[in-house]
Amino acid sequence: MAVEQEKIIGPSRLTRFERARIISARALQISMGAPPLIMMAKSSPLEIAEEELKAGVLPITIRRRLPDGRYQDIPLKWLIKKEVQK
Repeated sequence: MAVEQEKIIGPSRLTRFERARIISARALQISMGAPPLIMMAKSSPLEIAEEELKAGVLPITIRRRLPDGRYQDIPLKWLIKKEVQK
């Protein structure tokens, strides 16, 4: 059961927990051999993942849930755009 798309559930930017989860999951992918989405000089997978998040190139959707079972899928680009505007 999805929520109407006009209003975003929760804060209009990434929470620190969402940010940590995205960076750690992407760093794991890179360390396991996934190609980086941006070109950087020699860096650790963690640094590459952080730069990919800042650049907004990650094709990720955040699913935020409400206690009653409803949820909303929010493209990462929407939440990154809100951070840049502030």
